[in-house]
Amino acid sequence: MDETLEITYRYTFQDQKQIDFPMVLKKDSLSLLNTPSGEPPFWAGLEFNRCSVCSLDPSAVKHCPIAVNLAPVAEAFKDFYSYESVHVVATTSERSYAKSATIQEGLSAMLGIIMVASGCPVMERLKPMVRFHLPFAAMEETTYRMLSMYLMAQLYNYRRREHADWDLHGLDSVYKDVGAVNMSFAERLRAAAEKDANVNAMVNLDCLAKVVPFMVEDLLEEMEGYFAALLAL
Repeated sequence: MDETLEITYRYTFQDQKQIDFPMVLKKDSLSLLNTPSGEPPFWAGLEFNRCSVCSLDPSAVKHCPIAVNLAPVAEAFKDFYSYESVHVVATTSERSYAKSATIQEGLSAMLGIIMVASGCPVMERLKPMVRFHLPFAAMEETTYRMLSMYLMAQLYNYRRREHADWDLHGLDSVYKDVGAVNMSFAERLRAAAEKDANVNAMVNLDCLAKVVPFMVEDLLEEMEGYFAALLAL
């Protein structure tokens, strides 16, 4: 049985230049394995625009793990504007997804993986969504996946005879912390390049994180009819 998962993003620009970003993940933990070598940039230091919710010990951790893994991406896209066009192909072990999009949108899809799989204690809460990564997802799709993830976590709690948050009270807290990390990284990435592709991709990701929790109740109401046969069991 394979012990790793691989997700590769290929970006093809208008001049036909291509950039590939293969991400190798440990299957049992969904941790990113292929981390960059060499000295990280100054903006990857743990204390540089440190997230308000960061729990890492600066005496033991010199660099932010997410920033270290984002450094090659920031370097590759430093000379692009967010509105420029790019063709993106995301390939997983099961299938490929393709879309012509702005760099902002195409980059956000990949940043989500790196943010979650790099070892940040806050972002790791979203790791299950990496296993079933869905690039370029609609808002409803992302909300459904997020809600499914959270409720599965509560089922594990229930089976362990621990508190299960079936009323979703803790969901807002999870995404509030995620939003704090996203906004801190937008500031880090402003220091990485003059052009805005990296920054706006992160802002796009943050907007998604802010909106998704507010869609939960609407989605539950909208989809209740789909579950009629299951609710009758």
